[in-house]
Parts: sequence; structure tokens; C-alpha cells
Amino acid sequence: MPWMKWLPWRYIISRFARAHGFLDPVAVLSHLHRFSQPSEVTEPIELLRAGAVFHARGFINSRVIQHNLDWVWPYWITRQFDPADPSFVPRAFSLTHVNLTHRNWTAVGLPDLQETPLVDPRGLLTPFWDGWSLDAWIVTADGAILTPSRSTNSRQELRTGPLSVVTETEALDMRLRVEAQVVMRDGAPVCLLDMTGHSARDAWLVLALRPYNPEGVRFIHEATLNPQRNGWTVDNERQVAFSDPVDRHHVSDYRQGDVYIHLRDARDQESGECDIGMVTAAAMFTIPAGGVRKAQARIPLPESADEKPGDWRESLSECCRLQTSDEQVQFLYDAAVRTLTLLSPGEVYAGPYTYKRFWFRDAAFIIHGLLSLGLTQRAERALDRFPKLQDLNGYFHSQAGEWDSNGEAIWIMQRFCELTGTRPKNAWRDAARAGARWILRKREPNDGAPHAGLLPAGFSAEHLGPNDYYYWDDFWGVAGLRAAARMMDGYDKLAAEEFEREAEVFQQAIDVSLHRASERLGRPGMPASPYRRLDAGAIGSVAAGYPLQLCTADDPRLLDTVEFLLANCFYKGGFFQDVIHSGVNIYLTLHVAQVLLRAGDPRYEALMQAAANLASPTGQWPEAVHPATGGGCMGDGQHAWAAVEWILLLRNCFVREEEGRLILASGVPLRWLEGDQPVTFGPTPTRFGPISVKLIGEGVSGGGMVRVSWEAEWFDAAPLMEVSLPGVSPIEAPQERNFVDINLEDSR
Repeated sequence: MPWMKWLPWRYIISRFARAHGFLDPVAVLSHLHRFSQPSEVTEPIELLRAGAVFHARGFINSRVIQHNLDWVWPYWITRQFDPADPSFVPRAFSLTHVNLTHRNWTAVGLPDLQETPLVDPRGLLTPFWDGWSLDAWIVTADGAILTPSRSTNSRQELRTGPLSVVTETEALDMRLRVEAQVVMRDGAPVCLLDMTGHSARDAWLVLALRPYNPEGVRFIHEATLNPQRNGWTVDNERQVAFSDPVDRHHVSDYRQGDVYIHLRDARDQESGECDIGMVTAAAMFTIPAGGVRKAQARIPLPESADEKPGDWRESLSECCRLQTSDEQVQFLYDAAVRTLTLLSPGEVYAGPYTYKRFWFRDAAFIIHGLLSLGLTQRAERALDRFPKLQDLNGYFHSQAGEWDSNGEAIWIMQRFCELTGTRPKNAWRDAARAGARWILRKREPNDGAPHAGLLPAGFSAEHLGPNDYYYWDDFWGVAGLRAAARMMDGYDKLAAEEFEREAEVFQQAIDVSLHRASERLGRPGMPASPYRRLDAGAIGSVAAGYPLQLCTADDPRLLDTVEFLLANCFYKGGFFQDVIHSGVNIYLTLHVAQVLLRAGDPRYEALMQAAANLASPTGQWPEAVHPATGGGCMGDGQHAWAAVEWILLLRNCFVREEEGRLILASGVPLRWLEGDQPVTFGPTPTRFGPISVKLIGEGVSGGGMVRVSWEAEWFDAAPLMEVSLPGVSPIEAPQERNFVDINLEDSR
């Protein structure tokens, strides 16, 4: 009712809390806000909602796990609750138990299919988003048991054709192999779990139904074995079909304990219910002594009417290809390509689970990666959704209060046009014009404050800290205005001139603010905001150099920022983000590598290798890596932004755009050329047209020769090009031929 808003809610809440002996929540929130700059949005409601769901799960975990440690739990729980393990996390006063040490998983699926089943580091399969899971075990007749989540002898690999995850585990005289993948069967997508069990003794191969997933407990209230004994119905909704009828079957509920405890019970059960939601079930298949047993679980996946799942080979037929002798680099590239394809079924997502939602920030980078791979239609389809997410006032709204989104949205739309040689669509132009005007209206007045002329204080990228006037937002704002000016060219001359002029005014305001910050700090480095000291949040200011190229490669402010970060914010070769992440961040590590590469600093290669070494066995990176365990400690366990940055760094190692010219091979390590095989990359789009680059070495280790050649389809005349191998003097590429021969001994 309208009169409700006139009630003195703050007074009522404060009085009620104090009367019951609680801290005054209004006073607490007031003090919390003092740590941030005043902002119209304290924190995006979307993040608050996601955090509430996350910790609600963690609260349930705390009620279930710690006094039921005789259950078979997922790998992360096994490690995190083991006092002898480096992953151990004390529980003490923690209200929630969440996965902070092994946020690692790998998605399987098909191009353009929304559902992306997850496989954890020990083969636990979660077929549906945030659903229950399936596990495979072996139990012998005399009581020995192999459970992968408790095993120290397990191997996992990603297979890329077709996409699948294979997990192999051994214990005593037992071996277990499971492979998870998604295929089309009779025109519908099906998740397959293939299990193979070996045992020297009489045993059973066990398919176990588990009420949890990589985040923790996920309720199952009912499980029923069908009359043919070859399938389950779970919660009267989901179906799991078996390749063979089961030889034994057991079900248990919370009060009876895990079905794991009852695997050797004589009595067979066909169904079970649990009002708490902790049903567990075991379908058991006989393994004769010294023999092998194979079984398959088939889980139909949901599919919307407008979904048309694609074929991997066809979907990647025109994708940019890398060929290198470095097997690790090659594998990680191929895995990253599939990650991007899998997580762009229409909208693009930063991950298959925790971050399976749309953000303009992630989308800008992911779509840039898709464009660099030549996956143009996939990128265009995602961009076509942008105008629909724009508010009437011109704000590109995925999360409230994040002032970088407009610049990111306009920049990537213009980048698409630039890399494809096409004119902007009318809907894109209109959206860009409205979005650019929003940026102009949103800027703070030039009142002499340290933040004069900047965008308002906001939450911005979550890796920077509490609400503040972040330079990250401002750099994206300038880039968005310049991109809008180019999109208006030939369409709205007045708007084009206005946006270009205002971009210069905006940049001048940033420069003035940065100059005042440098005087305060006594060095040219760029802090996160005009009010911050140099700290890990300064990583956001690196955007001026990469990817936006708003400053030259040798800008003292940019390079001093990077030197500060390298000296103070790196751990085990990677950028350690103290703010929130509290882990080694892969995509931010690679942002620094991009700045070094652009500046001709050979240290980029060490950062690239450090990132490669932190990848999981399946070629994936979590958002942040635990500094001790090497497992994920933040965000999604398969982070698309990290995969994108791996692709973009390799792309720029081969071909980089700089001030109206192309730089070829400036980041290709000479060690890749020591064999007889050529190293190739392409075709990849550039603003001048698509190009493929090829390098062949001869006697490289002894100072021999390298031929760098290229094939291109220029939109217009061939651009100026420079060939610049690491540690070798740059050579201007001739116009009359498409190769350069470099004598390494003479060119250093």
C-alpha cells in the first residue's frame, strides 16, 4: 500500500534489533558504506541474489556434511575436510561450508545446446545445471572399495573429437575408467556416462546416484528403479537409462546413511524416498574375478524448441587454427576454442555453472575471442541481443550500477564491424548512439575534485574493491565514445563529430586526474581510482594499454603500473588478486602479458608459461587458482574469460594491430621453431582483412634462419607490416612478396 513507504522503517528496524540484543543493522550498514565512495547503487542486486543462493547452499552443507563424514562426498569435500591435506579449511565460526579449494570442473556438450553437463576432477558427472550427480565406484565381494573422490591415484584428460572427459582411477587390484560426453540420439541430445571396471576379485561396478554437485548438497527426494531394472526415475521427473539390467540395487535415505554403507546388504530395494532430500541409490553390475565389466548410463537432456545443437566438426570447420610443436600450448588452445564454442549457445556465458548468466563485461571479451577465431556468425548472433538489453535511457544493463558496460558493448560492436569489414546494422547504430549519449550524461561535473569529469563511483569490476571512481570504467567510456564515433561515420556526421570531440574531453579529464594521482603517489603508475594507493586493484587501469590501446606501448604510466604489479602482486609467476579473489587470476595475468608483449618486453613469455602451468589436466582454468592447492578458489571452475585471454594472447603473438599497421610474429618463441615442423596460425581477422601466418625455422638453436610468410585477403590495399621476432630487430615487410627471411645471427 502507498502509505507503507511513509513508515519510519529505519527506526523500527533499529529499535527491534536493539530490543532483542542484536547489533543495529542500520548502523552497521551505515558504517559499511563509509568504506566506499557514495554511489547510487551500493551493489548490483544480481550479485546479492547470486551470493544469497551460494551461501544458502553453503549453510545446508554445514548442516549435512561435517557430521556425516562416513558418506562418499565429492572430491572438493574430501580434500577440504581432511586435516592432513593442504586444502583443509577450518570450520570454526563459519556459518557456511563452500568450495574454496577445488572449484574445478569441465563441461561437456554440443555447440548451441544450452545444457552443459559438468565433470569434476574425479569424474563425478552432474548432467543438469545445479542438479544432482552420478558417480562410479567398484566394490569387491570381500569389501574392498574404489571411490575416485577418495583416491590419490587418478588421471583425467579432455578429448576434443568429439568432446569428452575421461577419468581413470586405480586402487589395489581395481581399475575404473569413466567417460562423459553428449551426443545426439534419435534427434535429441543425450548425456552418456561410459563406465569400465576391472577387478582381480569378484566385484561389482557401481553407478551411484548422489544428492550433491560441485557446490554441495542438491536434494533428491525419490528414486525408483523401473520394472525392467534398467533405469531410474529421479524425483518423478528425470530419467537415467542403463545399458543392461542391474544385478543388484540398493537405496538409502538420510537417516539410514549413505547407500555406500549398504552396498553389501543382502536385501535388494527397488525404490526409496527421503523427506529431507538425501536419497542415495546404487545400481550394481557384476564383475567376474579377473574380468571386465562395461556399463553405460544415458540421461536425456532438455532442449528448447528453438535450439538446434550442432556438430563439433562442422561448427569449427572455419575456425582459426594453431599449429605448434609445443604440445602444452597446442592442447590449451584447442581446449579454449571448445570452451568458447560451448559457452556461446546464443548469449555468451563466462562459465558453465557459477557464471552461467550474461554480463556485458565478460561478453565483450568472449565475443572478441570468437571474432579472432573467425567464428563470425556466433559472435554476430550474440551481438544482435545487445540492443534488447538496453534501457530506454541508453544504459546497457546486465547488472545495475556497473558503468563500464556501455563502453564495452559499443566497443565490441564496432570491433565486429572493423574485423569483418562490414557496416554497422541499424539496430546496432541506434543502440551505440543512445549508449554513447548515456556515457556523456553520466560523467561527473568538472568541479575540481580528483574525480572531476569521470564516471560516477560504482561497483565496476568485482576485482577492484568497494564502490569508487574507477579508471577502468573511464577507459572503457572513452573507448566506447570513439567506437560510437566510427559507427556513426557516414550515417550521422554530427553525432560522429560530437562523440569524437567528447572522447577527447573525457580523455583529458582522465589525464588530469591521473596526473594528480601521480603527484600524490610520487610515481607515474595508475592506481585503481583517484583515491586509492597503488595496490592489486591497479590491474584495472592496465585496460588503457590492453585491450583498448588508448595509450602508446611505451606510455610511462602504463609501464610503471605493470612494474608495480610485477613487483608486488605476483605469486608463482601469476597475478595474485588480493581483492575478493584471493588467488592467482589467469585472465589478469595474461592482461599484463599483453602489455609486455606490446612493449617488446620478453617477460611476457614467462607469464604465458605460468598461466599454462596452472591449467587443469583437462585444459581449463578457474577464475582464480588457490596458491597452495592449485585448485580453483573463486568463480566458475571453467572460466571462459581465461580461455579467451589464452586465445587472444596467442593471436597477438602471431599478428597484432598497432597504429595502422600489422606486427607479425612478435611473440612467437624461437624454441617453437627448433624442429622441422612449421608453426602456423590463421586465418584470423584483422581490421585490414583476414591473415594466416607461417613460420619455418632452420638451425634456429645455432643462430640459423627463419622464414615468416603470410597469406591474406585484404579489404583494400595491403597495410604496412612489420616482422618482429622476439629478440630480433624488426624488419619492414616488403610489398612485392609475402615472406621475409631472417638471419638470426645477423638480426639480433
